[in-house]
Amino acid sequence: MDRWKGRLALVTGASVGIGAAVAKELVRHGMKVVGCARDVEKIKELAAECQSEGHSGVLVPFKCDLSSEEEILSMFAAIKAQHLGVDVCINNAGLAHPESLLQGKTSGWKNMLDVNVLALCICTREAYQSMKERNVDDGHIININSMSGHRVVHSADTHFYSSTKYAVTALTEGLRQELREANTHIRATNISPGLVETEFAPRLHSNNPDKAAASYTKFKPLDAIDVANSVVYALSAPPHVQIGDIQMRPVEQMS
Repeated sequence: MDRWKGRLALVTGASVGIGAAVAKELVRHGMKVVGCARDVEKIKELAAECQSEGHSGVLVPFKCDLSSEEEILSMFAAIKAQHLGVDVCINNAGLAHPESLLQGKTSGWKNMLDVNVLALCICTREAYQSMKERNVDDGHIININSMSGHRVVHSADTHFYSSTKYAVTALTEGLRQELREANTHIRATNISPGLVETEFAPRLHSNNPDKAAASYTKFKPLDAIDVANSVVYALSAPPHVQIGDIQMRPVEQMS
């Protein structure tokens, strides 16, 4: 990770869970990290924690609603003005609503598409343009996907969510191909964790706390730091090595 010291990474959805763990780990390795989310106060607390622990990097909190293209573009403009540009883009933000295919609300479907798919694409496009205009040829774009982007589980609550993650699987491979056609050495990586103990289940099952709690008691789930370590692994690969797809599950997870 030495070659990334002092360089800038954007981490979306950095206020909690996987995003917070990734942001903190990159700061620990000496990177300047712009962490964005709607709840910027939690990122400010994380930034203070990183500073108090004496990490060599720095976490810069940024308030951004990723369902708004205008806010995303404003964020990239601010990054350009204040920090020159993005060298690493970690598209981590994602959400799920329990909206089934037969009875789900269109508003919930649209929100999942806006955050899980369109925001990821907008951030990827803007990060690439930032790298290109500064002649950065060794950048890295990492999409935090899900095992739900590789198989469909028997749960109507997550079927539409799964479709957005299947989209991320296709988009990451499409990105890799377009980067090759552009004759660049910028890398693209897809990281797909199974069950991770975060705020995901409580938010998905907000109307059923018992179901949310049960999600993490059947077996030992992954921790957010496990996924953060996989991000560091992909970034740490030699420049000529592209880690294209990481699938990771708790050992006891069946699906």
